[in-house]
Amino acid sequence: MNNLATTQTEQLAERLQFVNCSLDNGVAQMVLDRSDKHNAFDEVMISEMIQVLEHFAINPECQVLVLKANGKNFSAGADLNWMRKQAKMDFAQNLNDANELAKLMSVLDKFPKPTIALVQGAAFGGALGLICCSDIAIANERASFCLSEVKLGLIPAVISPYVTRAMGQRAARRYMLTAERFDVQKALELQIIHEVNNDLDAAAQPIIASLLSNSPQGMAWAKALLSTLESGEINQQTLDHTSERIARIRVSNEGQEGLNAFFEKRPPQWPTTTDFNAATKNNNQTASGQGAK
Repeated sequence: MNNLATTQTEQLAERLQFVNCSLDNGVAQMVLDRSDKHNAFDEVMISEMIQVLEHFAINPECQVLVLKANGKNFSAGADLNWMRKQAKMDFAQNLNDANELAKLMSVLDKFPKPTIALVQGAAFGGALGLICCSDIAIANERASFCLSEVKLGLIPAVISPYVTRAMGQRAARRYMLTAERFDVQKALELQIIHEVNNDLDAAAQPIIASLLSNSPQGMAWAKALLSTLESGEINQQTLDHTSERIARIRVSNEGQEGLNAFFEKRPPQWPTTTDFNAATKNNNQTASGQGAK
């Protein structure tokens, strides 16, 4: 492991108050660590999560990110004292505050490496946003979920694009309007989580092993590609864009290595560093270029 990358992660961890972070053998961890408050969000915790995500996004040693929480509950959503502050803010202050939460969700959603959320106990409000922004989510049997904002005269605005994408419009209407609490089996049915297992760390291990064996560039490009397909529309622009993507990755270094390794019946030797930002940049360039036709 690169000593500089490790040292930078350790230095970041020392500066954080409510979030822990670590990096070991390609697997980064971001741990919510405010268990005395049920890991409820406030402006400090949101800022720290953004710092950790931005750090690991460009850290060449990070191949997978695991999001988890200490204590009995994943997160109770918004911190009460933070909410009291918001009630006294004017519109401009509230807008700046909301923009930070929106940035957190976007940075996690667009994180260029695979992300896994491990969820125990309560996951309310903004916590559902974090889960739905993660690529893979595993929860234990006592996990419960709630979009409770309307009970307070509010709406789940910032997290709504991600939650609605996961559960669909029809289910979102029900659970955002009723603010009813639902259990882990319902969350599984609604595709908020992928698996139920009481040993979250053990359940994550085979998934992490699979991810670490895959092409880092391939996974980054797959994530970037999926982000352009969310509308579900299939037209000539879609066909042109997806054709360009597969052609380009076939002739890339990692594409060539993967194909050659397959035909030579040997394990692929992926590069030790990958330009993860190139996936999003190239993807956006080709998508916009096709749209100009």
